[in-house]
Amino acid sequence: MDLETTTWTDAEAAETHLALLPVGSTEQHGPHAPLGTDTLDAEAVADAAAERYRDPVMVAPAVPVGVAEEHRHFAGTLWTSEDTFRAYVRDIVGSLASHGWDRVVVVNGHGGNISALKEVTARIVRRDDAYAVPFTWFDEVGDHSSDMGHAGPLETSLLRHTNPETVHEDRLEEAAAGGSDRWGDWQGRVNLAVDSEEFTDNGVVGDPRESSADLGAELLDRSADALCDLLDAVRDRDPSPRVGDA
Repeated sequence: MDLETTTWTDAEAAETHLALLPVGSTEQHGPHAPLGTDTLDAEAVADAAAERYRDPVMVAPAVPVGVAEEHRHFAGTLWTSEDTFRAYVRDIVGSLASHGWDRVVVVNGHGGNISALKEVTARIVRRDDAYAVPFTWFDEVGDHSSDMGHAGPLETSLLRHTNPETVHEDRLEEAAAGGSDRWGDWQGRVNLAVDSEEFTDNGVVGDPRESSADLGAELLDRSADALCDLLDAVRDRDPSPRVGDA
């Protein structure tokens, strides 16, 4: 069920404890893909999983701004601090739980959100009347995960399958020419770069020319199936807090 388009009376009647909260980012994705790529991809995976799951699942509106200051040099990028992001996600999960949707999977589409989501979902489990766990879709696509990059073949492929009108296919050559082969500027195992503009001219990491709608369909199937498996595991978790009040 899509909470954003559901009436409150139908929401009240929904017989489920399960909810999905998509979180993404508004940040540069090269000259070929939209600023909302991470949010669009997270929503697509959440919607696909909710549609194929055997029981009702409430899908909350997406969080469209995340931890993305590393892309601040590229026009249109928006970001928030980790503290603000964690607090906002925690408040939304608490709102969902107050209506009985107290087993929540946070469906993430942005790498910069990962550490903050790991911390805040652990805090929710320990201290709130809810159980929450993060799920990053591009970590759940098998061997393809190693090709993630940024605005590269994976993200672009998922868009070409789910939101093809947002991709400028005539700019894929330009995107590849100004991109980087690898995220960061490394000395040994230390990344010397703080912001993405230090190692990629146009924000791209990876080769989006390798993207396709067919690959996007496979990525959606793999990630949505993995999310359904996670919902199976989450549905029976105890949402009671494990440590007193926050």
